[in-house]
Amino acid sequence: MSDIILFGGHGKVALLATRILTDRGHRVTSVIRNPEQEGDVRAHGGEPRVADVQQQSLTDLEDLVRGHDAVLWSAGAGGGSVDRTWAIDRDAAVLSVQAAARAGVDRYVMVSWSGSQLDHGIPQDQDFFAYAQSKMIADAVLRDSDLQWTVVAPSTLTDDEPTGRVDWDGSSSQVPRGDVAHVVADVLEDASTAGRTIRFNGGSTPVADFLRG
Repeated sequence: MSDIILFGGHGKVALLATRILTDRGHRVTSVIRNPEQEGDVRAHGGEPRVADVQQQSLTDLEDLVRGHDAVLWSAGAGGGSVDRTWAIDRDAAVLSVQAAARAGVDRYVMVSWSGSQLDHGIPQDQDFFAYAQSKMIADAVLRDSDLQWTVVAPSTLTDDEPTGRVDWDGSSSQVPRGDVAHVVADVLEDASTAGRTIRFNGGSTPVADFLRG
């Protein structure tokens, strides 16, 4: 059993991952901004903690993560304003990495995006540039840390039924959220995934085999 703190706990992937992890016997503290979401978190097995990550200082985040076995970052602006995207997907994410290091929480799993690379190719005059740039920066900071990090980087998310199978090379450029949640849960339980960026789409390879590969 592990004590996991999950940022962005009311997101679709986060709620699905919470159910998988708690069914496997882990404890999940889900950080949410809106107290009206507490019931949904509890219904999926998590314990809600109300805190707006956009407003948290480094010390606040350090206090939040201290005492847990792992940090799972799944927070994001969710298509909000560009300023909010910078504030959450870049600044708060980076602060959470620093907070984990300061609090001695060694395991950190970042839910990112498959295109999060130095040359992500998104034009600067598009709103999506803020998201792509933020994800690239936050992932780079995490990789540069001394934490036992894993970046989980799915392609475009869908609400299709999960298949339990993923791939990277292939014809698909989408993946069901349920399969992303499966990958997240398996990664958190598998220390051998530390130090890896795992990019994937929907596919035909069972998740466990894909992660071993």
